[in-house]
Amino acid sequence: MHTGKSDISGWLVRRAPWQAWVAAAAVLAAPAAAVAHAAPDGGMDNAIVVRAARAWLDGGSPYADPHFLYLPSAVLAAVPQALLPVAVLRVLVPVTVTALLVAGWGACLRIHGVPWRSRFAVLGLAGLAAGFAPFGHLVRLGNWTVTAAVALPLALLCAVRGRWVAAGAVIGAAVALKPLLAPVALLFVFAGRWRALAAAVLVPAAASGGAALLMPDPAGFFTRTLPFLLSGRDGFVRLYEASPGAVLPRLGVPAGAAAVLALGGAGCGVWCAYRRWRRGDPSPARVTETAAALMLSAFLVSRPSYDHYLLVVVPVLLAGVLGAGAVARGPWFWLALVPQLPGVTWPYLEPITRRAFRDCCTLCVLAVAVAAGAGRPGGRPERLVWRGRLVRRGPVRAPAPVRAPAPVREGEVREGRAVP
Repeated sequence: MHTGKSDISGWLVRRAPWQAWVAAAAVLAAPAAAVAHAAPDGGMDNAIVVRAARAWLDGGSPYADPHFLYLPSAVLAAVPQALLPVAVLRVLVPVTVTALLVAGWGACLRIHGVPWRSRFAVLGLAGLAAGFAPFGHLVRLGNWTVTAAVALPLALLCAVRGRWVAAGAVIGAAVALKPLLAPVALLFVFAGRWRALAAAVLVPAAASGGAALLMPDPAGFFTRTLPFLLSGRDGFVRLYEASPGAVLPRLGVPAGAAAVLALGGAGCGVWCAYRRWRRGDPSPARVTETAAALMLSAFLVSRPSYDHYLLVVVPVLLAGVLGAGAVARGPWFWLALVPQLPGVTWPYLEPITRRAFRDCCTLCVLAVAVAAGAGRPGGRPERLVWRGRLVRRGPVRAPAPVRAPAPVREGEVREGRAVP
């Protein structure tokens, strides 16, 4: 990986000792073990999906529960869990969530060419697990956001390597489980990768359409779930939403004005994401920062929007910190993460029903940091890059030195002629 690296970054990319991996494994195992001990169903959010699958197996509608917010294909994906004993789920769910988060971090590292056995790999993983509160929240809840946290870096890795159709298929499969990564479809539009866009749309459409035919109410997602999401009338869910549209009304801002502000921020974020793509540099940061800007723009207006959604974009950005000019090198990226430090007492914000204020602060500052980095002016994009063809990465090599011609000796034959 060419980073223009200093001594510290060179130290970070060297191989980590085994003791560091033992420490990281302990940091990762502790939250999973705590959840397995305390949560008999493996996590509250995962239990919602499992109950929906059990309701379907019993002949009922999975959408009878208004908190089931997934596509019909997620019901079939949850059936294996519905057939397992509860004692198995309480261990399997937190371990699986942790393993998927580790896999997502590994994919983030490969995007930027960082060795997965490096010191940076182990320190970044331990830092996310111990110093970023949404990591523990996601393990404790067992939320299916983890599928997006591993699918986005995997899709971006495929895109960086020129496998755009595979990237679209990965995004489509993730949307079929939870439609969180739908905004990434704009990345394929920016890149002009229409086959990848078709894969991202057709995979969840086919999976959900086929699964809906097996449901007692095939249109339940559109007749029950979408109206529930658009109305925003669930007072329990609203207390935990981190989007400005949900938080600002709690501070006295009119709901209409809050919605306009959120939409305006999201629109600016999409515009900055487009400008980042148009900048046209061949580095992996072009893909990752564009996708991160799109996802954060969506989180500003999505209902609901929770703190663990940040795990979809933060690891992707953090893994690129060793590259020159990365968004994660800016001070605002790190300031945005301060409210998510575990163990810090925040006056008036400690009750769990007020955590959304901290989450909203992190979301907005992080969106501004990424948008500012993505929207800054750059060089004129090449036409070849605008058509979506990323230059393949490789080490920068100096041009071969020009050698002077060898002296001519008497009697030597050159180009078929004898030299006198």
